[in-house]
Amino acid sequence: MAEISNQTATAHSPDHKPRVRRMSTRIDFTPMVDLGFLLITFFMLTTSLAKPHIMALVMPDDSGKQTQDVSASKTLTLILGPNDRIYWYEGLENAVLDSTEFSDRGLRRVVLDKMGKVQAKWGLERYADPKTGVPKEGSALYVLIKPTPGSRYRNLVDVLDEMAICGVRYYTILDVSDAELNFVKNPAEGLKFSKL
Repeated sequence: MAEISNQTATAHSPDHKPRVRRMSTRIDFTPMVDLGFLLITFFMLTTSLAKPHIMALVMPDDSGKQTQDVSASKTLTLILGPNDRIYWYEGLENAVLDSTEFSDRGLRRVVLDKMGKVQAKWGLERYADPKTGVPKEGSALYVLIKPTPGSRYRNLVDVLDEMAICGVRYYTILDVSDAELNFVKNPAEGLKFSKL
């Protein structure tokens, strides 16, 4: 609130005329500060804060009993390399290494082409939707995602996004083997896993 305080002069001028009364104005800012805090509190409580983007991942059971034999013709292996490149091969026997980039004409085309091959050979797989229980049909493609030390975290997120976009039901993240790293360095030698 504004206040006007009256100050009277007691001293007289040399000609003994009284001085004119001066009025000074003083503004009290306390209500304005209260109003400011009320507005800040109002906007803090009514606005929605940025929500974190979370990607749902289904993790395997720790018991180690979830092993399943999968035909090599149903598998696609993606090796995430440096410089935003993806190396991929199908199956294990006579594997041919190829590379692509992160785009709808790159990785997505590779995944959809392999999905079509699996569907042509094995047909569609019937399953119940985990959320609703509604029976559905989908591809039986298994994608093995193997990041190398030279790949970036963003590459892994992009691959997981492509799995969701393409509707791949079975995919897993694994460690890349030395044989696969050698295969990426020298594709002409082929893929040679050491036998245990």
